[in-house]
Amino acid sequence: MREEILEILEKNSRIDIEELAVRLGVSEVEVANEVAQMEKENIICGYHTLINWDKTSHDKVTALIEVKVTPQRGLGFDSIAERIYNYSEISAVYLMSGGFDFTVIIEGKTMKSVAQFVSEKLAPLEAVLSTSTHFVLKKYKDHGTVLDDNSKDERILITP
Repeated sequence: MREEILEILEKNSRIDIEELAVRLGVSEVEVANEVAQMEKENIICGYHTLINWDKTSHDKVTALIEVKVTPQRGLGFDSIAERIYNYSEISAVYLMSGGFDFTVIIEGKTMKSVAQFVSEKLAPLEAVLSTSTHFVLKKYKDHGTVLDDNSKDERILITP
């Protein structure tokens, strides 16, 4: 039941307990208790709203930064990741396999503000060897949701 609850909540965190219980064929109390337990165990870490900022007047820039670091003896990557994710500008930090160590996702008002953050705060960290910043130009799909709703009708018009 846990995985089913998680899969449903991941797609729609606004679903109410009653509908969740009906879809799972169990009681509301069982669902409420299971959700509360998963929140307590930090399996469910929060509930977020996906916003298409391009459709608002709010200026927002997203960048993905590849970061190469030197892991600290005895601490590995965890302490470096903690230093990075404690900056309020950072929305996500992922340990990666491959040519770099972390993917850092940052949001700012302008490309210049993101570049300033990288050059003044991120790159100077003693464990950081190099960074490579990639700016998101347009989001087509985010968290499983298609954001570009300009679906075209590709049917051919046939006239008599």
